[in-house]
Amino acid sequence: SGGQSQRVAVARALVHRPAVVFADEPTGSLDSANASAVLKEFLDLARSQGTAVVLVTHDPAVAAQADSHYTMSDGVLTPRSAA
Repeated sequence: SGGQSQRVAVARALVHRPAVVFADEPTGSLDSANASAVLKEFLDLARSQGTAVVLVTHDPAVAAQADSHYTMSDGVLTPRSAA
């Protein structure tokens, strides 16, 4: 409902200040406004804690928020250069 469960999941993921959080399509079930809000909260909190986020997404708008990008093809992970 309006991203509330995703916000709770973000809080649970970050409450113990982990070094790394793995997020698989964290905004996939949200409308664009709620997805943007949840993603901003998630990344702001992770950055303030110094937590690395490994985020998997098919959404170009979500990917655009990342500091670095990688592509996986045929099981090979490759850094993607800035366009």
